[in-house]
Amino acid sequence: MNEIVSGALASKAGEMSFLNLFLQAHIVVQAVMVGLVLASVFCWAIVVEKYFAFRRARREADEFESLFWSGQSLEDLYLSLGPKNNQSMAALFMAAMREWKRSQESAMRAGFQGVQKRIEMVMDVQLQREMNQLESRLLVLATVGSTAPFIGLFGTVWGIMNSFRAISVSKSTNLAVVAPGLAEALFATALGLLAAIPAVIFYNKFAHDIGKLGARLENFADEFGAIISRQLDERH
Repeated sequence: MNEIVSGALASKAGEMSFLNLFLQAHIVVQAVMVGLVLASVFCWAIVVEKYFAFRRARREADEFESLFWSGQSLEDLYLSLGPKNNQSMAALFMAAMREWKRSQESAMRAGFQGVQKRIEMVMDVQLQREMNQLESRLLVLATVGSTAPFIGLFGTVWGIMNSFRAISVSKSTNLAVVAPGLAEALFATALGLLAAIPAVIFYNKFAHDIGKLGARLENFADEFGAIISRQLDERH
């Protein structure tokens, strides 16, 4: 009898690969597992995309600051950046310069009242656009990070229910009867954590990066606004 039970246990242990756990799981647990795997893949795609987006934004900000403080005139810098698809700090500069040029034409007739305020408003709008672009899809990371463990827990509870059901049907509590249901339950928990942990880590990292880059863009907007203000004072 002991040999039969040992053989059954060995057979079950050999069958408990990840694929077999998935195939033997209840349809509800399978749906939970598939959803968690898809959520994890989607999160990693967002992480890769955001990593390169933030790196590009920092690089473009560094390059623009070098040009901006190199000593060349604002007009020359505006003309050199004009044809490009500007982002980050350069996008703020181009938006401000376009408004500055439009204001210069009207100011010849009506004076320079309100010019600086309009330029600051234009930079604020462009700053919000840049931040919204960087923040896009980060809500997915936050949502997966907060809900994936509970979805995995739902699969765990369902797997444990199946284990108790198997016990009631077989009228036996040996490990060969209980193990499959417990294994699929724990597998669902593991998938939930596998999806949630990276999502939370990278959401916090990207939120920190957004704060730093946003402060950097705001500082540039304030500095450029001061430059415009001095030029306006010289024209009065």
